[in-house]
Amino acid sequence: MDRLGERRNYNEVLDLSSGDLHRGGIKPITFVRQVLAACFYPALLEDDSLPLDVKQRAESLLRECDGGSIGSYTESSGIAKIKHCVSQFITRRDGGVPSSPDNIFIKSGSQTALMIMLKLLISGKDLCQTGVLIPVPTYASFTLALEEQGAAIIPYHLCEEQGWTLQVEELRKALHTGRKTCNPVALYICNPGNPTGHIQSRKSIEEVIRFAAEERLFILADEVYQSCVYGDDTEFYSYKKVLSEMGSTICSTVELASFNSVSKGFMGECGLRGGYMELVNLDPAVKEYASRLFSTRSCPPVVGQIALDLMAGPPKPGDPSFPTFSEEVQAIKNTICKNTGRIQEVFAELPGISCQPLKAGFFVFPCLHFSLKAIQWAKKRQMEPDMLYCLRLLEETGLHVRPGCEYGQRKDSHHIRLFVATQENIMEDALQRLKTFHTPFMKEFS
Repeated sequence: MDRLGERRNYNEVLDLSSGDLHRGGIKPITFVRQVLAACFYPALLEDDSLPLDVKQRAESLLRECDGGSIGSYTESSGIAKIKHCVSQFITRRDGGVPSSPDNIFIKSGSQTALMIMLKLLISGKDLCQTGVLIPVPTYASFTLALEEQGAAIIPYHLCEEQGWTLQVEELRKALHTGRKTCNPVALYICNPGNPTGHIQSRKSIEEVIRFAAEERLFILADEVYQSCVYGDDTEFYSYKKVLSEMGSTICSTVELASFNSVSKGFMGECGLRGGYMELVNLDPAVKEYASRLFSTRSCPPVVGQIALDLMAGPPKPGDPSFPTFSEEVQAIKNTICKNTGRIQEVFAELPGISCQPLKAGFFVFPCLHFSLKAIQWAKKRQMEPDMLYCLRLLEETGLHVRPGCEYGQRKDSHHIRLFVATQENIMEDALQRLKTFHTPFMKEFS
């Protein structure tokens, strides 16, 4: 029943507004939960039902904890063995480009690490406000964090018509405008993109790095969706890898911080709170200050650190847990691929909606083409049209998605953000609710 007492034809709200795999019905990976269980309750190490590699991994991790307990404090930047495991993962990912544990900082999620890095970069004492270039659209919590740190936000627009590409000319335009009112020091990149589902090509990354070198901008590379790439002929390139293979002057001088997390990959362990940052090319004195800044906070949760270790060093071929692990990860990838294909099929059938090809990440960000009548209807209510669309969608069908106005968008454009990493039956339910609502809504305001 709604607030007017009218009965609705749904029994519960279907929430696809946030990027939480397990809420979306995706099951946790067995190897991860078995190791965590043994670390929490070491008596399980005597249980014959646990695979040998699970026991060995748990024992190895517990040896790194004071008193053999995950309830003990660790170093503020993370357990040394886990930082070493993360640096090995980065080296493998980047085809042998070296990574040092000394440049790895583990915190309670990549967002926490990013916030501390912003604190290092942003000065609130200068007469001229510190500026950070950020993409439009981008997720709202990052924008709020910048405002909280006292930074000036310099927006640059991604090109929707070309698959949400990042164009250097747009960066130059934004930087020129920003320098009229603030002191731009950093460029924030989200690749693969949230909420857009795009991924940068190697050529695009090279162009952005050259731009940053020319303009002396610090690059903040948010790469938390790096394992979630499913578009045809699509590959993830880290900013660090591309930077390392450019000219000697650029590769040794451009300053970079990259971020990753256990939340947004196929592990989907959002609640465990584990993320890391890697620093590249920082002056030793600045890096030392960064280390002190990170040390002002307590150690990251040990359970999140363990999850990072398991993400960075999963079972290998020949390990007892490898067959189940690989099957579960592949099943998650297959589910997301099927969902994204189904989403684009449905969008193609609906009037007044268009969507760029989905290549990576957990979200789809389709464009809604409202009539003038619908826009005026929203204006009378002093709301954005996509916000009212989402409220009506929620009230009439119980489907909860986010409006594009929360993420930033070009003037007179309207979007919604929909989470795609769910069980197939949940996605089918969501699409059915959307179809039931969308066409009548568009006709109502035609």
